[in-house]
Amino acid sequence: MKQYLLGLDNGGTMSKAALYDLEGHEIAVSSRKTKLIQPHPGFTERDPDEMWAANVGAIRSVIAESGIDSAQIVGVAATGHGNGVYLTQADGSPATNGIISTDSRGNEFAAQWQKDGTFEKILPKTMQSCWGGQPTTIIKWFLKYEPEVIERTRWVFMCKDFIRFKLTGEAYGEITDYSGSSLMNVRDVCYDKELLKDMGLECIYDKLPPLRYSGEICGRVTEEAAGLTGLKAGTPVAGGSMDIHASAMAVGVTDESAMCVVAGTWSINEYISKKPVVDKDLFMTSIDTIPGYWMILEGSPTSASNQEWFLTEVLKGVDLRDRSIYDFANEAVARAGDDDKGLVFLPFLFGSNVNMNAKGAFIGLQSWHNRDDMIRAVYEGIVFSHRYHIEKLLKYRDAPKVIRMAGGVAKSKIWVQMFADVLQVPIEVARSQELGALGSAINAGVAAGVFPSFKEASEKMVDVMYTAQPDPAKKAVYDKKYRRYIKVIDALDGVWDTWYE
Repeated sequence: MKQYLLGLDNGGTMSKAALYDLEGHEIAVSSRKTKLIQPHPGFTERDPDEMWAANVGAIRSVIAESGIDSAQIVGVAATGHGNGVYLTQADGSPATNGIISTDSRGNEFAAQWQKDGTFEKILPKTMQSCWGGQPTTIIKWFLKYEPEVIERTRWVFMCKDFIRFKLTGEAYGEITDYSGSSLMNVRDVCYDKELLKDMGLECIYDKLPPLRYSGEICGRVTEEAAGLTGLKAGTPVAGGSMDIHASAMAVGVTDESAMCVVAGTWSINEYISKKPVVDKDLFMTSIDTIPGYWMILEGSPTSASNQEWFLTEVLKGVDLRDRSIYDFANEAVARAGDDDKGLVFLPFLFGSNVNMNAKGAFIGLQSWHNRDDMIRAVYEGIVFSHRYHIEKLLKYRDAPKVIRMAGGVAKSKIWVQMFADVLQVPIEVARSQELGALGSAINAGVAAGVFPSFKEASEKMVDVMYTAQPDPAKKAVYDKKYRRYIKVIDALDGVWDTWYE
């Protein structure tokens, strides 16, 4: 009987299920969109029950579409956006809405910890920066403004750990996710009461679920979940991993030679190393999926979520003539061309990698610019944000010979080519377009014992579709545009902190 692996992927607004055979062929995929809830400026939330229902629907659809017997699925795993937080009651119901990582309500506490020395005190243990979308700062916000939410919380979950809990009824915290959250002592790979006390969070220690690794079995599908999803009761469910780790695995980053760029909701720029990096100027060091490796990462919510907002809000109602909005945008970018038109877009609609209070903006907009120019500027601004992160990473390693790309941007050939031309590095795009789900399936395969290691699983299941080679002739124009982008950021740095004064 042929065997299959099921991967689940829960991003900021989309939940997906994808079924793979053991050679990495995508058999079926299904997705469901969940509503983004923004009750106040800077708040980004979702209904966790709606997210669970979206997973249920996607799983049922994949099984039906594939026509297989669900008993042939030998393992399941989920990934999800990192950070944010999903506070859950003992019966599995949400204590409040799920908080997505683009949420900025915790900014006041991140700023406070930077100012009062807390950040530098905890850095040797957390190995990452403080920012408003972390579970630590979000929980501080609830403790101050809505303490009753924390009182009714039994489990502090990350996104995909909530989904696993709904599948299995067992509460676990998976290490790649929690090591990227400042909730645990990354140095010593454990929860730490003193660390939590330093942040004023000691009251949640008993609400943190037991830690497990990505490739460990963390329960099995319950009869109730089987009835809802169509999965076979007893199917093993792996720990899974944070989306950034899952995507890196799904593009074959299994050693230190390559770098991975995930251009989706977040700008994620990462590589794995056998040595951790602890630096107050680095965004994050976390524990990698592969035992013995660390994930070194620079990231911010400055990537394709900005394009999604522009297409949804600014291009609302545009005549698409049977095209998708994404095809329309790609055609506009091609028409605009790469000549320097003096237009800069700052992709800071959901947060920034330069100043906590920075805002999104078009700079240099004039009457002769058109819609195509604006869309082109959005694409370029997002690539420049990635370049800003990558240049910081090059303080700690040599320039990569190749970059493996994941995320929604990888579906746009013109955008992938723009990355290659801006970075002047070959960009490899994996054949699978559902990289979070594929990375999850690899985790499931290791946990279920069908692969002896992550490296061998990746070699079996990952395939590069094409490589975008950089055009040296475009280096000068993009370097000029990037220098202007940096100058605009520097010029506005003193403005943001007084924006509302």
